[in-house]
Parts: sequence; C-alpha cells; structure tokens
Amino acid sequence: MFEIKKICCIGAGYVGGPTCSVIAQMCPHIRVTVVDVNEARINAWNSDTLPIYEPGLKEVVESCRGKNLFYSSNIDEAIRDADLVFISVNTPTKTYGMGKGRAADLKYIEACARRIVQNSNGYKIVTEKSTVPVRAAESIRRIFDANTKPNLNLQVLSNPEFLAEGTAVKDLKNPDRVLIGGDENPEGQKAVRALSAVYEHWVPKERIITTNTWSSELSKLAANAFLAQRISSINSISALCESTGADVEEVARAIGMDQRIGNKFLKASVGFGGSCFQKDVLNLVYLCEALNLKEVARYWQQVIDMNDYQRRRFASRIIDCLFNTVTDKKIALLGFAFKKDTGDTRESSSIYISKYLMDEGAKLHIFDPKVPKEQIFLDLAHPGVSGDDRVSRLVHIAKDPYEACDGAHALVICTEWDMFKELDFERIHKKMLKPAFIFDGRRVLDSLHVELQNIGFQIETIGKKVVTRIPFTPSAEIPKFSLQDPPMKKPRV
Repeated sequence: MFEIKKICCIGAGYVGGPTCSVIAQMCPHIRVTVVDVNEARINAWNSDTLPIYEPGLKEVVESCRGKNLFYSSNIDEAIRDADLVFISVNTPTKTYGMGKGRAADLKYIEACARRIVQNSNGYKIVTEKSTVPVRAAESIRRIFDANTKPNLNLQVLSNPEFLAEGTAVKDLKNPDRVLIGGDENPEGQKAVRALSAVYEHWVPKERIITTNTWSSELSKLAANAFLAQRISSINSISALCESTGADVEEVARAIGMDQRIGNKFLKASVGFGGSCFQKDVLNLVYLCEALNLKEVARYWQQVIDMNDYQRRRFASRIIDCLFNTVTDKKIALLGFAFKKDTGDTRESSSIYISKYLMDEGAKLHIFDPKVPKEQIFLDLAHPGVSGDDRVSRLVHIAKDPYEACDGAHALVICTEWDMFKELDFERIHKKMLKPAFIFDGRRVLDSLHVELQNIGFQIETIGKKVVTRIPFTPSAEIPKFSLQDPPMKKPRV
C-alpha cells in the first residue's frame, strides 16, 4: 500500500489551517506543509497571533510548528515534495455571469489544478477539501488528463470537511465521520486506502466512510443544506410563537425529545451565517436548476428565503419598538461574528441587521471580542451592504460593551458570546436613554428576564413575548370616540 509521508495543503484559511494542524499533531511521522499565496497570512501562522481564532488551535499549532508542521508561501516546492496535496482554497458564490448569486466560483480550484500538474511528477494523490459542486473532481481530472506527462499519475479524491467553527479542533480530533470519495477502479481505491490510513491514526475505522467521488461531493452539500433547513424551520416557528404567545424554546425542547427529530440545530436566532450554509444551499439550488429539477430547486431556495426573512423581521422589530424610527438614534450592537468562539464574519447576520438599521439612519456602536475593527468596516463597506460613505458616518467600534451602550436607545445582541450574560446591566441601564430596550437575537439572556425587567429594561427576544411593548401612536389621524357614545353601526355588505 502507498504510504503518505509528506502532505501539502494549498490554502491556509479556516479549513486548511486547523485541519492540517490537527493531522500534524496526530501523525508526528508525517511532514505537513500549509501554503498560501497570501504572505501576510503565512506570516501570521508563523507568529504568536494566528490569523483565525479557534479554541485550542493555538496550542495544537505551537506543539507541532517547526517540527513536522510548516507554513510557507513557496507553493511549487511544497507541491513537488508532497505525496498528498489537499486543495483547501475558497470557493465563493459567483458575483457575475452565468449562475450569479448561486453557482460556486471554481477559478481558484482550477488554478490549483493547473499548478499541481505543472509541478508534479510520479505518483501523487490530489484531494478536494474545499466545498465544491458535484463533479468538480471530474473537472480537476480533465485538467490533469489534458496536461499529462510521462510517469505522471495523479489520483483525485474528495474528502470534504464537516468541522464547525468554534469547535473545529474538537470536531477534527473526534469526528462523527470522515468521508473519502474516489474512483471505483483499482487505482482510485489504492488512493482511498492511503488517505484512510492517515486518518486511522486517531479515527476508528468504522467512522471512515468510503464512497464514489460524486456521492462524497453531494454528501457535503446535502449535510449543510439539512442543517440550514433545521435552523430555518425553527426560525419559522419562532415567528408563529411571537404571534401566539408560545415560547419557541419550549416548543424546540418538546419536539427535540422525539428521537426521530433530535435536539440539534433547533435554536431559534436571527438566522444562520458562516461561509458554508448559504453558499452550499445556493449551490444546491443552482445544481437542481441546471438539471431541470425546478421543484427541488424551489424547495431549497425557501431555506435561504426564510433566513433572509428572519433577519429583516428582527430589524423591523427593533425599528417598530423604537417608535417607528431609528434615525440618528444610537444603537449598541453586541457581537459581529456569525457565532461565538470564532472571529469569522462571513455571511454573519450582524452584517445584515447593521445594513437594515443603517438604511434607516441609525448610528451603530459595535462591539465584538474577537473581530478586529478593520474587518467590521470591510464587511459593512461592501458594495452589497452599503455602497457609499455612510459606514464612516454611522458606525463606531467600541472598546467594550459599556462604551457601546453609553447613551444608547437600544442594546441588540447578535452573537451568543458568553460574556454578554455576565454584564453589569444596572450600570448599562443607568447610562442608556429611557425607555431602555434590549433586543436579544440569540436568547442568551433568558434566565435574566425578571432581573432585567426589575432594573427597568424593555425586553424583546426571538420566539417569545416577554412584555407588552410600549404602544406607539402612529402619526396618521385615528377616529376619536367616547365611551358614552353608542357603538357605531356596521355597514351592511
């Protein structure tokens, strides 16, 4: 059996960095080199301040770096030396041309394939780690076949990652499953066995699933689509709960105890974010449309539509409670990452909530413990979000939650950071304008509602009526009547 002794990973981002760091720690006899065209990112991986935040990642990197784990910008040399090459580059949704807004842009995958074949000789295994559309491996293989050389044998595998940001190290060390897809011919199965042997150093054999390449690629898209679907489903129920007086947390607990359903991913919120869910569902929609499966495409599109609706609904609720206007009002927005325990802001609901509030002229004071100021401004200044200079006028980055809330009309929680449960809310209430509102988009303050109401806060949360809102009197004239007047007769229809 072919033994893998050297691994090259192209792409030092949220997938390649943590994945290869854990492989290096679990397989000290394998030399792992992570490469990237972004030298600043490589320098960060080689420094004390890693470019991404994940609990436990720094300890893993420091235990292996310089021993059998290396970060480099010399891509060609790393490819030449490797027995196995992981492709872990970005596959963003296309922003132009055919498939705009839905299809995956594979230009980085194609560039990697061409660079690999250019710098390879002998036998080498090339493995997709990035989330790719079905049959992307076939495209890579066609590039390899069209540029073949004597004695060159490149085998293409699919090995999608299923880690969740915030628990990436834990997920990599104790995965639910490892999925490896390859050709069903002898050469393909030889490559599958070689990669399986790497994971078998710490993953039980029964958790390593082998399939054909297409099944592996589709399994990744389907897994993320199913998880996103559960979030959109419980969010749809949260809207119903707010209208009926039910509590979505109680509903989720009740249905989650059904073993056929389970309790995972039934947490109502302001919507899902991250690099994968929306991108993969849209990719699935585009694939279905391309295959003329229109009903299937419409079904999965509803998952995205419900997520967008939840974000708009939450922003509208803020505006409605603040007497139907937030123009020039200071609003403290706590949390900008798409989930706690990560600094990743890709497709974060905070971006969209900020956009809707900026559209109404609100002044946002944002605090997040892990997202740098530059990243927040970069996300909000994106043409799809603001497209003008209003970010510099309306957005301020606070050093701590208390600065963000000083003089604010409302406090909005968009990320479930644990520290937000432990704030001194009496201190915050004293500095806020009255009535002081809390909008809990993550249900992190559920156990504090009585205490917060006693302090004087007006509380609004997802999927539950906490208190009666302060009534807003619309500017339009409404008819006046006296209790002594006889009731008006209803006109006949």
